[in-house]
Amino acid sequence: MTGDDHHSDKARTGPDPAGFGPAIAHHAWRLSGRIVAGVGQLLLWILTGLGRLLRPVAVRLTGRLTGGRHRPGDAPAGSTAPLPRWINTWGEVAESWYFAPLTGLALTIAALAELAPRVESPLSLAGGFAVASTLPLVWRREYLRPVAAVALGAFAASLLTGQVLLVTTTFAALYTLYALGRQLPRQSAGVLAVGGAATVAVVYLATSTLDDVPWPAAVVAVLAAIGLGDARRAVESAGRTEAEAEERTNETLTRLIAVQREQAVMRERASIARELHDVVAHSVSMIAVQAETAPYTMESLSPEARAGYTEIAKTAREALVEMRRLLSVLRADAKPEPESANTPQPRLDRLPELIEQHRGAGGQVDLSVHGDPRSLSTTVELSAYRIVQEALTNARRHAPGAEVRVDLTFLPDRLAVRVLDDGASGRTRVLNLGDPASRTPVPDDGPAGRTRLESAPAAGSGGHGLVGMRERATMLGGRFSAGPANEGGFLVEAELPLNREESVDGRAGR
Repeated sequence: MTGDDHHSDKARTGPDPAGFGPAIAHHAWRLSGRIVAGVGQLLLWILTGLGRLLRPVAVRLTGRLTGGRHRPGDAPAGSTAPLPRWINTWGEVAESWYFAPLTGLALTIAALAELAPRVESPLSLAGGFAVASTLPLVWRREYLRPVAAVALGAFAASLLTGQVLLVTTTFAALYTLYALGRQLPRQSAGVLAVGGAATVAVVYLATSTLDDVPWPAAVVAVLAAIGLGDARRAVESAGRTEAEAEERTNETLTRLIAVQREQAVMRERASIARELHDVVAHSVSMIAVQAETAPYTMESLSPEARAGYTEIAKTAREALVEMRRLLSVLRADAKPEPESANTPQPRLDRLPELIEQHRGAGGQVDLSVHGDPRSLSTTVELSAYRIVQEALTNARRHAPGAEVRVDLTFLPDRLAVRVLDDGASGRTRVLNLGDPASRTPVPDDGPAGRTRLESAPAAGSGGHGLVGMRERATMLGGRFSAGPANEGGFLVEAELPLNREESVDGRAGR
């Protein structure tokens, strides 16, 4: 026989009939699980609809039990409401290890009490079935499947032997089916439902124990118990999935906020580096120019001195080149600020001009200088100027109309800067933190009204924000703080240490 004849014979005979059995069983297994899930979802839909219809009554009843007021006409809250006194205790008991033993023993005692009027002695076959159907539930949390096998087997055996049908043992059996449906996978729950329905059919056909119960009601009770357990499992699984997704989202947001904060700090440091570059470059350029012109203005210099001045000028020029390279690394594609690109860096002698600009924009500000004013290093004065500039910009943007007081205090070893505004009553004040992690509302009951936080830099201030002010103070080894003032409004404070030479000069000047 050729290969073509073999394939034609196989096509005529069709697939192997022996393969139909497992396939049909597999599809029946999956179909049973879907039927159980459908019954559970239908019951949940019915219960949800009833809950919505009864919600007004439930809300009113809950208000009476908890002592809360849900409508203006309800009774006032009191301390004698019953629910708050025991609801927490009940929750703790339900989650404790001894809840299952207590309830299992209670079901056993209830079953024996229900059976007592119907039999002469509890030490009988009916009593044994009653105990075997309920007592194993004591260990249902630890060993659910073995416990379910014993309890359901005993209940089915009691029905098949014609024992008295008890409400307690019936409840225990249905609860066991519910617990199994809540724990088993959907396909396994479907197999359980088929087995339960088949057992009910066998009981109806073999005995008369359930003749007083319509068989559709018995089948629906079995399917409903398993279906509700499966639906509860699906809801809990969805809740866990949602909680895990939310946790992952929060972790991602936390990492993103941390990255944004690091980027904000790096941008502010690059901005400060550009300004310091202008200051230091000017000084180094002056050194280079003076070293280059010294041999021409001082004719009596020796050849060694001329060579020394030439080396100083060369070193200064090389230092300028290296500084520009360092600045290019710190900038990291940041655009240069127009102010620092075209004008010299401001110092404290330009504070009156800044004050007038603030007043011209509609702000109210007073400047007070304390101590012994003197010329400080360019870095210290530039940092103090920028801190005052940013504080005034924030006050102008987020507390318009507020009165601002600027205090500069020259101390022997440091310069203290203090900017206080009295806020704007009834407005929402925005604190420009420059920190993506700082987005938590800060209540302020003073004249400043409410306060909230913002991470974007203030426009017109060079984009420094509180991060920039903090970085400036930290760069000098100083201290910085900002937040709602005790007397209302918003307070910015900074202490900028002076170098040793400035401190000595200040004490000598006194």
